[in-house]
Amino acid sequence: MENLQEIWQQIRTVHSGWIIQVFIVVLAVMLFNFFVKRFLQRLHDRLQNTTNPWDDAMVDAVRRPFRFFIWVIGITFAVDIIRQENPAPIFEVTDVAREVAIVAILAWFLIRAVSRIEINLVRRWEEGGMAMDRTTADAIAKLVRISIVITAGLVILQTLGINISGVLAFGGIGGIAVGFAAKDLLANFFGGLMIYLDRPFAVGDWIRSPDRDLEGTVEEIGWRLTRIRTFDKRPLYIPNSTFANIAVENPSRMSHRRIYETVGVRYDDASKLPRIVERVREMLRNHPEIASDQTLIVNFNQFAPSSLDFFVYTFTRTTDWIRYHEIKQDVLFRILEIIGEEGAEVAFPTSTVHVPEPLQLAGLPPSSES
Repeated sequence: MENLQEIWQQIRTVHSGWIIQVFIVVLAVMLFNFFVKRFLQRLHDRLQNTTNPWDDAMVDAVRRPFRFFIWVIGITFAVDIIRQENPAPIFEVTDVAREVAIVAILAWFLIRAVSRIEINLVRRWEEGGMAMDRTTADAIAKLVRISIVITAGLVILQTLGINISGVLAFGGIGGIAVGFAAKDLLANFFGGLMIYLDRPFAVGDWIRSPDRDLEGTVEEIGWRLTRIRTFDKRPLYIPNSTFANIAVENPSRMSHRRIYETVGVRYDDASKLPRIVERVREMLRNHPEIASDQTLIVNFNQFAPSSLDFFVYTFTRTTDWIRYHEIKQDVLFRILEIIGEEGAEVAFPTSTVHVPEPLQLAGLPPSSES
């Protein structure tokens, strides 16, 4: 028993030193992580009130990666302490694991920073504080994120001792095979690239195609798919390669909206038609919501079967769909008012039957009246 107690005392004396050191390291990491979390949270809340879109984005991006970085450094430092007491082969990978983790954390931080800056810029653009194209910002952010991921992957491979030149050579040969196998995927990728370069539409635009049953508001332009929200609120996913083969109309970029209506008056009011046409034309010229610098036509058009038709061709200043219909309604009401003030009436389909005189009904004498 005395020998066993002596052996246990020696073991406890030898190992208690590094155990205490590991405990102190882990405790210090936990405390430091806690204070860093509180500090960065308060700093981020304060920087959100500034007009600079970069400062709060960088602080928000660094919060989680930096805390993970603290844990990586602390844990690997604790492993180094253990390795000094127990040089097992598994602990030899600590240095490589530390370097790989640091590269991954740096890439994580950069990707978060790019995403947060993009969000801030888009929000400033939506609030009207900045002049920018949301689609361009989205494309640039995606390209930067892809570049960061590829670069980080190559650096990690180099850190692990893998020859990058061999990987790139293999990737070039394998890329040919992948290109043939995934030609549709590549077609969609380059289709998305053409959308970003040519910019026939942007996020938030209302688009439609005369070639396909496709109409709605663009919500997202990805590298493979474009998501469109139809007017009945259903999501529509279109492969990007489709836009290379169809015509796309973008009503969101129209400068004005057109009013093109035909109005008919009775044949009995033919003498009043010139005055009606002139008054309608004058009304449109003086209307505050009608673009007087655009084409404005009010002319007698045709002899219809039941009416004398004149047409109204003009443009509103607004392109907003709801406001346009309000203006169009006001114009049509004013036209009805002008027709009524001139003592005329709007025509509707009628038929006139001519019968020979005198008319005699069967079974009645010719002089009888009914």
